[in-house]
Amino acid sequence: MATVSRLLATGLRRQLVRARHQPALTQIVRHEGTDSTALETRPTVRKFDPEVRQNLTEFGQYVAECMPKYVQKVQLTAGDELEILIAPQGVIPVMTFLKNHHNAQFGSLADVAGVDIPSRANRFEIVYNLLSLRFNSRIRVKTYTDELTPIDSVNDIFKAANWNEREVWDMYGVYFSNHPDLRRILTDYGFEGHPLRKDFPLSGYVECRYDDELRRVVQEPVELAQEFRKFDLAAPWEQFPAFREMIPAAEEVEIDKKE
Repeated sequence: MATVSRLLATGLRRQLVRARHQPALTQIVRHEGTDSTALETRPTVRKFDPEVRQNLTEFGQYVAECMPKYVQKVQLTAGDELEILIAPQGVIPVMTFLKNHHNAQFGSLADVAGVDIPSRANRFEIVYNLLSLRFNSRIRVKTYTDELTPIDSVNDIFKAANWNEREVWDMYGVYFSNHPDLRRILTDYGFEGHPLRKDFPLSGYVECRYDDELRRVVQEPVELAQEFRKFDLAAPWEQFPAFREMIPAAEEVEIDKKE
């Protein structure tokens, strides 16, 4: 028992000595500021580089000066994304200029997309996203068309446009002239309609199922178990649009219009 008591006493004395030499807990705790009125200095939101915006603005004006016949508008969207809006007749000249010109060198076609806005006379927008590996810069080229007017294919300029233009044709029905193999790429054989058009029904026209008697997949007209119902799910904060701060989606760049 005496040995055990001596061991316990020795251990307690060691703990007391360590506690004396260690700083207090309140001295090593990191205090964080919680004052909501303090100025936010941490980079929580991506800030736009004014030098990059100036370079994009000057380049957009330069493209408009070089090709005034086709460039209709130049704008910056999302703060630092350059868009060139062109006439449909200028797809080949503008894309060739952006790829081969020494000051552009947009040699990579990242994507070709479509937008359907039925309220417009030319309801379809064709969007080309280009990348310049030389200058580490991106640009977006937009043009427009309707259901019957074809757009010139850029397959001879960018080979990557082959499948992208087929996808736009499949989803929106925009015809690309001089395309080497314009056929559907996402939908099935014999599909009717273009699914991403705004007037295409959400349920589609036909449905597929496996028939046990025929032992194959068959297509039949869509049969809904109940009639279509529309729900009004408006959020309460959308009741007062006049009190919302409207941020412009695009900032137009001034260009010289040559008559």
